[in-house]
Amino acid sequence: MTTGTTDPLPFVDAHTVTVDAGAEELWQRLLARLERSLSREGGARYARLVRADPREPAGPRPLAEGSAYPGFRVVGAVPGRELALAGAHRFSSYSLVFRIEPLADGRTRLLAETRAAFPGVAGRIYRLLVITSGGHALGMRRMLAGYRNP
Repeated sequence: MTTGTTDPLPFVDAHTVTVDAGAEELWQRLLARLERSLSREGGARYARLVRADPREPAGPRPLAEGSAYPGFRVVGAVPGRELALAGAHRFSSYSLVFRIEPLADGRTRLLAETRAAFPGVAGRIYRLLVITSGGHALGMRRMLAGYRNP
């Protein structure tokens, strides 16, 4: 089962990491680490600078459908399986979906899939700076690597 937003955004990339933990433990790590990373002041400043929607934290904690952080809103959550985030700013509309896949040996695979649209000239320049430069992929790989250890 997938929460799968009906959002037709173009595929950008997907990254995976295998984690020595079960699906429930990884789910709890995912919620806690996203809470910490999305709540940082630098992210809030950046969200204001690019006029992100949402700009302020809101909704239930721990993360659940309806929760919001600067730049991201939880649009779907299936505990232990999938967390779907979406947002927009003046250069892009985007989604980030985390999927947890149990493996036969008690470990799990965490997949992070990014989709985004970059409208207009400013959007194309932003895509060049963030996506084509490799910055987004580097950031995603670093973030996922952090889930390997508790």
